[in-house]
Amino acid sequence: MNLCIDQGNSRTKIGIFDQNKLMECMVIENFNIRIIEDLFLKFPIDASIYSTVILNNDCVLNELRKRTDLLVELSYTTPIPIENRYKTPQTLGIDRLAAVIGASFLKPNTDILVIDAGTAITYDFIDANHVFWGGNIAPGLNLRLRSLHEFTQKLPLVDAKFDSPLLGNDTQTAIISGALHGIVFEIDGYINTLKIKYPQLSTFLTGGSTFYFDTKLKNAIFAEKNLVLIGLNLILQYNVQK
Repeated sequence: MNLCIDQGNSRTKIGIFDQNKLMECMVIENFNIRIIEDLFLKFPIDASIYSTVILNNDCVLNELRKRTDLLVELSYTTPIPIENRYKTPQTLGIDRLAAVIGASFLKPNTDILVIDAGTAITYDFIDANHVFWGGNIAPGLNLRLRSLHEFTQKLPLVDAKFDSPLLGNDTQTAIISGALHGIVFEIDGYINTLKIKYPQLSTFLTGGSTFYFDTKLKNAIFAEKNLVLIGLNLILQYNVQK
């Protein structure tokens, strides 16, 4: 079995895979070594992969080294099963890379836009020949709400809500509607523009804020909340076979 760890800005996702089947998935706010110990007691883990967009957790890495025959510390130098054309691979968020690898596995030989709606919203494109060309980074929903409050004197901080009118009828609904529908129009705009050049484009939506947008978009999308974990497992398998 494979252990896949995706440490993000605000939380950590962990997946246990038996080949390509996701056996267990958990989302953790405070990631620590005890969680690793419990996983190894519960599952016969052979290999592991650790991906983080923040500083490495050395205690966790040392524990993984002790317990597995193969540990992949994902970085821009790690061998991957796609071609990466990003001009500065050392600055590329490795979670973005894992997401496009996961998407290209689920929809092989397809032009794909991957949208990861988390703290930031990332838009990444991989073509039907499994070549990753790059993408864009934009503020996520909560970042937009916070920035309107923190960089103005009078606008309040409002909580993200699922339902909101197209046009707000008071300051609170104006803020949430502007942020939420602005992102919806942004996502549909990227999809529509890419479809001009790539008519058979498929779109994957993932990330912690997926549920805010998946039913509001005009374009058809594949919602897969575990896309990064799926990609991490594929990268791990690729390195096991090398």
